[in-house]
Amino acid sequence: MEKLISKFSRLAEIMHEIRQNCPWDKIQTHDSLRQYLLEETYEVLEALDDRNYSELKIELGDLLLQVFFHAELAREKGLFDLGDILFEISDKLVRRHPHVFGNEEANSPEKVRANWEQIKLKEGRKSVLEGVPKELPSLLRAYRLTSKASKVGFDWNSPEGAFEKLEEEIHELKDEMKVGNKEKMEEELGDMLFALVNFSRFYDINPEDALRKTTAKFIRRFTHVEETLQKNGKLPQDSTLEEMDKIWDEAKRLGL
Repeated sequence: MEKLISKFSRLAEIMHEIRQNCPWDKIQTHDSLRQYLLEETYEVLEALDDRNYSELKIELGDLLLQVFFHAELAREKGLFDLGDILFEISDKLVRRHPHVFGNEEANSPEKVRANWEQIKLKEGRKSVLEGVPKELPSLLRAYRLTSKASKVGFDWNSPEGAFEKLEEEIHELKDEMKVGNKEKMEEELGDMLFALVNFSRFYDINPEDALRKTTAKFIRRFTHVEETLQKNGKLPQDSTLEEMDKIWDEAKRLGL
């Protein structure tokens, strides 16, 4: 533990030094660092998707650096420091785990999550939906909001009920497609996506993760299409859909 504390202190000291002496770091603000915080988070997710744990170690370090950077900026302004951050999260973890640090019982993950939400309400939140950032990607935000609502009983009793709602929304979208009202189509498409998110929860599938992985798969397979066509002296725009579909199917067989 002493070695860990020493390494922690060393990073804090390095952050302080570069903030004082590096021309680029000197001019950074909480706002200017926002993009890097988000970027580093997604790089961590990419390493997790790839099961690349040597890369994960590096990317978690980059993400941790962003925490230290924001803490240093706040310390300079006299707002709070790294010690305050550590105290707050430690205190919160103890407070929200009474089944670990107190006398309450919670012998299932579902009970732990339900208790967590109840404790947050006791801490002053007016709604169980509070605490989900507006900046989250829409699929993930919908997933988090519906998850929170489900913990207080606002949910279907089974995945079949959620799937029936999804089918209902698909039919409503089809009806609006026949009419051709783009505004209504957008609304029904949103309802359909929201219903799909609800359905995904019953199988503990995060729709944001699922879509990210499918997007990566699309990139791999379409890149294979481009590379194969290039070997034959062609470009996608000079090829037929039938040709590209054939190569796409080949990519699937190759496991790309």
